Amino acid sequence: MKSLPLLALAAALAAGACSASTTSSKAADPAALDASGEHPATPVTDAPFTVQEVASFNEPWAMTFVPGTRAALITEKAGKLKLWQENGPTLDVAGVPTVAYGGQGGLGDVIVAPDFATSGTVYLSWAEAGEGDTAGAVVGMAKLVQGATPRLEGLKAIWTQSPKVTGRGHYSHRLAFSPDGQYLFIGSGDRQKMEPAQDMSGTLGKIVRLRPDGSVPTDNPFVAQGGVTAQIWSLGHRNILGLTFDGAGKLWNQEMGPRHGDEINLVERGANHGWPLVSNGDHYNGSAIPDHPTRPEFAAPKLWWNPAVSPGGLAWYGGDLYRGWKNSLLMGALSGEGLVRASINGDRLSKADRWDFGTRIREVEVRDDGSVWLLTDGENGKLVKLVPKK
Repeated sequence: MKSLPLLALAAALAAGACSASTTSSKAADPAALDASGEHPATPVTDAPFTVQEVASFNEPWAMTFVPGTRAALITEKAGKLKLWQENGPTLDVAGVPTVAYGGQGGLGDVIVAPDFATSGTVYLSWAEAGEGDTAGAVVGMAKLVQGATPRLEGLKAIWTQSPKVTGRGHYSHRLAFSPDGQYLFIGSGDRQKMEPAQDMSGTLGKIVRLRPDGSVPTDNPFVAQGGVTAQIWSLGHRNILGLTFDGAGKLWNQEMGPRHGDEINLVERGANHGWPLVSNGDHYNGSAIPDHPTRPEFAAPKLWWNPAVSPGGLAWYGGDLYRGWKNSLLMGALSGEGLVRASINGDRLSKADRWDFGTRIREVEVRDDGSVWLLTDGENGKLVKLVPKK
């Protein structure tokens, strides 16, 4: 394990854009912490932490720490699940499903069950091929058997994105358990089709709420409509790449806007967030989309960015290791190549910090000791730890 300036990591990482960075026809958010020069990001060298490189992975996408161990599960988009061990080798985990790898598709999120200590259960998401040239996201559960040859045992799919469609984008498939462990929330992207985000006959562009076994809770907002509609918790989403609960039990998500207009939303029961009818960004061809204030019936974002930062990963921080961070959201930035901190005050957010890492940040996780860990993006992606400065 070694420490080094993160700018040195940037040279080893694949470049590439995930969201447009051209000038938008809309006025820039005056409070945005962006690279426009009005509110420049702070260099990582001036941050209240140093960056420690820990390990390298091929297109890492998500991670979760394994309770009761000094290890983490890390997904690689092409279809491998890795067991990283702080005091041992990184191992391949057997029993991973076949994934539809390509575009934004592949192996996605990984989280542990609330009862992991007794059940050993983990949850995975991945892109699955359908008939013809279609694909869709899937969520499954399995028992993690640890040891010298770790494996997934009894993998079972509990949810399938509906419908499967053409294209290889906007699967989203981020996962989060409610703090009481009773409900599993799934981010289901619009698959770059836009209009399905408002179509209640499918789960594209929605956040889904299930019980841990995949069954539908009887108190879901649209349960009376039956079918897959009964799974829906909220709608009008685009590409959900971060999903987390805060210490007060509120659910937050971040999602990429179209051409700018990236968002963080407070997600509430039955809310419609308006995509594609409203957005604080524009279409990629430059044509305008009405702003959120023009349609007050839709739930507006709590924060938004113009120019885009291209969100990647989202975590709530409630610890004390980093001074001033308690009760914050930490969000990775892909095209923004940094880490964003937003301060929570009830149901309000304010932009607090943004650090320029010089490389794309795909995932943010908080360990049980209060330390913050990141995955950088690309073929030589890094697992890094943020070490608080004394």
